Amino acid sequence: MYEAAEYRKLEPGDKLLSQGKIPNKIYLILKGVVRAYLILENGKEVTTRLFNPYMFFASIKALLNKKPSSIIYEALTESEVLELDFTTFSNLCHNHLDVMGLYAKVLEDTIIRSEARFIEFSSSDATKRYLDLRKRINNLDNLIPQYQIAASIGITPVQLSRIRAKLN
Repeated sequence: MYEAAEYRKLEPGDKLLSQGKIPNKIYLILKGVVRAYLILENGKEVTTRLFNPYMFFASIKALLNKKPSSIIYEALTESEVLELDFTTFSNLCHNHLDVMGLYAKVLEDTIIRSEARFIEFSSSDATKRYLDLRKRINNLDNLIPQYQIAASIGITPVQLSRIRAKLN
């Protein structure tokens, strides 16, 4: 399996996948914080997710369909990732049941996280989303700029300032 994986060190601002590119990698974040975002036609950036250590991520739809991705992955902090070549990994899955089991677990985790994110945004207020994110990412407020935190929970930086003021 080692020929399928490559260790990469990232600096803040480094991109793992650019919009419009056809992906061929799956990532496991080992250290740091990476964000997933897209750019709308009007130029506005929409952060869809923050990833912290031991989370897998990939532009699954684009990867499986071999189509250009609308998602961009960017390191927000100094980060370390394990980059898995999807074709090599897929071939390993066909030849090794234990690797296929790992892949199934990764997909299950991805589906569970997506459903949880949908429920969170549908049923939780911004304060709860912020507090949950702070629990998930240690030292969040010192690692990531306020506008990135706000974007990841679907609010403006001004709204986040108000939430922080109420909590203090």
